[in-house]
Amino acid sequence: MKTLKRRQLPAGHLTTFGGRGRNLFLIVLSPQVFSKIFSHEALESYLPKIQLVIKDTLRAWSSEPEPINVYHEAQKLTFRMAIRVLLGFRIPDEELGRLFQVYQQFVENVFSLPVDLPFSGYRRGIRARETLQKGLEKAIQEKLQNTQGKDYADALDILIESGKEHGKELTMQELKDGTLELIFAAYATTASASTSLIMQLLKHPRVLEKLREELRSKGILHNGCICEGSLRLDNIHGLQYLDCVIKEVLRLFTPISGGYRTVLQTFELDGFQIPKGWSVMYSIRDTHDTAPVFKDVDVFDPDRFGQGRSEDKDGRFHYLPFGGGVRTCLGKHLAKLFLKALAIELASTSRFELATRTFPRITLVPVVHPVDGLKVKFFGLDSNQNEILTGTDAMLGATV
Repeated sequence: MKTLKRRQLPAGHLTTFGGRGRNLFLIVLSPQVFSKIFSHEALESYLPKIQLVIKDTLRAWSSEPEPINVYHEAQKLTFRMAIRVLLGFRIPDEELGRLFQVYQQFVENVFSLPVDLPFSGYRRGIRARETLQKGLEKAIQEKLQNTQGKDYADALDILIESGKEHGKELTMQELKDGTLELIFAAYATTASASTSLIMQLLKHPRVLEKLREELRSKGILHNGCICEGSLRLDNIHGLQYLDCVIKEVLRLFTPISGGYRTVLQTFELDGFQIPKGWSVMYSIRDTHDTAPVFKDVDVFDPDRFGQGRSEDKDGRFHYLPFGGGVRTCLGKHLAKLFLKALAIELASTSRFELATRTFPRITLVPVVHPVDGLKVKFFGLDSNQNEILTGTDAMLGATV
């Protein structure tokens, strides 16, 4: 029996980022609180707000005269969704834009070495976090003072109420830390998956058309419009082909490569002994690439998850885009709901085309995304699926 030499792995246990002392990011929410925030009832209440944010965003993308950078815009979209839907903050667009820029600077430096020197990434991250928390504190205070007009309980409401249920009034610092964690959970990986979804729909127009056919057959899409009241959680769960498309995007383009776990009991793997207490890393991407249950692993094929094949059903750990075990991603249901809502809107109300001659190369760091961000031109569609012309284009067309 061989014992592996212990590799030098990051200190800690997935609770802090940035080293001891002053941490850039602190995880404070318990799994119990997360389960309430992402429960079926909570997701049902978020859905109309998510749909509205996506509709407004696609309308803005379609009004741009030039192609957009999809990855950058998807980051703004998921940030806006976290702020407006999850947290219920009523922040003006201009202020929201400034907050997004600060948050990006924070995220870019959150995994920096904990060396607190001038101009270091760690120092930039500390400054960005402080600025960010000032903005969040202002938004939290305004939210606590103005509770009128609310028609649903958002994640921050649930967080506050959960504290009261346990006889504990959360401090402002705890609220800010919890708020930052919720934004972090909804941001980078969802933006990555959203970009991958758009790129695959561009590459595979037949998949997009098949999505439209399913929406029509289920009474969701009629005459080029989403039928009012048709987008409910149960209806979306019943869209089997849409579910296959999202699963395949996450199989081929899992946003993160893997995760860390602590060995709870000494075990043997391929003749090597892995001692209790070690930190080990598992690879999601390699698992998907080598799992024997998947045929033609490099091919984008949503039907592999259909009822006739169900390639993901032949084993427990062949498909794990959100990790596995008790520490699986707690926000996975929100992420999948957001991606499905985005796909429905893309299939129903948008036409979009690649603005470059070829599709860009994909980089895996820090999350999966195209190296050029994916340049795409969006066009609005009317109720008959015809392109909506801008005022200038309409005038030019009338003179021909």
